Amino acid sequence: MRTTVISHAAFGCATALLASSATYLALAGWPESMSLSRAHAQSQLGVGIGVHQTELFKTTMKDVLGRVVTIRRTERDPGNGSGPHRHPGSHTFGYVLEGTYEVKVDDGPLQKLGPGETFYEPPGALHAVSRNGSSTLAVKYLVIQISDPTKPQTVPE
Repeated sequence: MRTTVISHAAFGCATALLASSATYLALAGWPESMSLSRAHAQSQLGVGIGVHQTELFKTTMKDVLGRVVTIRRTERDPGNGSGPHRHPGSHTFGYVLEGTYEVKVDDGPLQKLGPGETFYEPPGALHAVSRNGSSTLAVKYLVIQISDPTKPQTVPE
């Protein structure tokens, strides 16, 4: 029981630290002294037409059940969205940087989020709506995931 409590406390602290760091980096700009990481971040992860993801950070948390932490910047073209899906093994946190992001998780309400607003998807939750809320402007947001590497990253509905 004590090990479980310590593991959950470490997980919570790591999540808070990563979210704070990601927010700082997004608002202050990526430090030039991290040129190797910056070069890695430049590799675009093409997800589909009208959406681009840039991996900013990824590591395995060996002291927290081997979870993998990934921070990505996602940009969606005007009107772009994805179909309903789930992330079976991932805690997913989002932070809107620019534009309007529309999100609906499970049976919750449709949220229209703007800069500085956040969302959370627990593992296995239905991400029913994920789209740019504007027909004229791009949306940019950070996605921070803490994932079980033994489970699929994304499963379409």
